[in-house]
Amino acid sequence: MFIRHRHDPQLRKYPISMPWGLKRFHQTRNLHFLTFSCYKRLPNLGTPESRSTFEAALERVRLQYELGVYGYVVMPEHVHLLVSEPEGGTLAEAMQSLKQGVARRLALRAADSFWLERYYDFNVWNHSKFVEKLRYIHRNPVERGLVERPEDWAWSSFRHYLSGDPDLLRSSQHWMVQEGASWALS
Repeated sequence: MFIRHRHDPQLRKYPISMPWGLKRFHQTRNLHFLTFSCYKRLPNLGTPESRSTFEAALERVRLQYELGVYGYVVMPEHVHLLVSEPEGGTLAEAMQSLKQGVARRLALRAADSFWLERYYDFNVWNHSKFVEKLRYIHRNPVERGLVERPEDWAWSSFRHYLSGDPDLLRSSQHWMVQEGASWALS
């Protein structure tokens, strides 16, 4: 397989958003905070329909790979997930399936790629990091000025934590326990 070097002049046209030499620690039984972006940071998820398509694909992957999804937000040009390692397959396989499924549904005849090739992966090794990452996910639409309150952004796990309604996420036993989840809201 041919991989261009980061100093290749062709790659300088586009800013590199994912760090080179990123180490991924899988099969650790840790949770993972993942970020992946649309190609050239284009708003490929800029419509309610496209964000709902992503949510449907996330649910398919969650079931197929037995993936625990603890938090997510779908932004116009990127996605954040807080997930477990899948019981069926690897995290890389699950993310590949998710990204390919969304791209096939939303960009069948597009000239450019839908997603950037790589994704950022941060191992969440303790409760305080879990809270930090979940709060970051839920506050992202507010920080970007898309809504005034996290509960106003429909394409996020925030409303699940707010209401405890499992149907908002088609919840499984992998979702965070309902009781005492108020820390996720503040």
